[in-house]
Amino acid sequence: MSVKDMIKKSVLESGAFTNYDVPGILTALAAALLLGALIYLVYRKFYAGVVFSRTFAVTLVGMTVLTCMVTLAISTNVVISLGMVGALSIVRFRTAIKDPMDLLYLFWAITTGITAGAGMYVLALLAAAIMILMIVLFYHKQQRGKIYIAVIHYTGDQAGDEVIRCFGKRKYFVKSKTMRKEKTEMAVELYCRQNDMDFMEKIRSIEDVEDVTLIQYNGEYHG
Repeated sequence: MSVKDMIKKSVLESGAFTNYDVPGILTALAAALLLGALIYLVYRKFYAGVVFSRTFAVTLVGMTVLTCMVTLAISTNVVISLGMVGALSIVRFRTAIKDPMDLLYLFWAITTGITAGAGMYVLALLAAAIMILMIVLFYHKQQRGKIYIAVIHYTGDQAGDEVIRCFGKRKYFVKSKTMRKEKTEMAVELYCRQNDMDFMEKIRSIEDVEDVTLIQYNGEYHG
């Protein structure tokens, strides 16, 4: 008997494959992959940032599958579970999360992997449905309007008062006001819809206004 046959026989007779439910493992990993792909699609659809990070979106899928794998390993062997707890306790992730919503998607991927590894597919689907419903509701509420920063350069106090009147009933807040001799630079944060920007023309038509710049502000708004 050759060395290759001996190794093959020893592996097959060791029970490494018979002690595990291979169809159940494949089902859990496939479910984790499909649910991770669902999280990827939701993240890509409702991403509200400036530059979409495809690598982070793919990481969500991988995070779901790997968490499922860890859960499967822990549930089948006590020794492996203790080893993984010790190994994971020394791992430090130092990647900065810029958007709090990204942290939500990360936890969604991790918890989905855990529930898929535990065989709780109904719980994973119900949680996914609730998460999608929540994101859709808050996304549409956010899409009703956006926050902008208007930077206006003008001369004289009278022009400044006319600029403020041009905002009308829109929610606004004067962020800064810089005066250089007779010229003034005013930055105003305001909330408005994309089809409601006629105030720009009114401000520009003021005689002592030199220019006006509107910048979209991607941040939190409370009002």
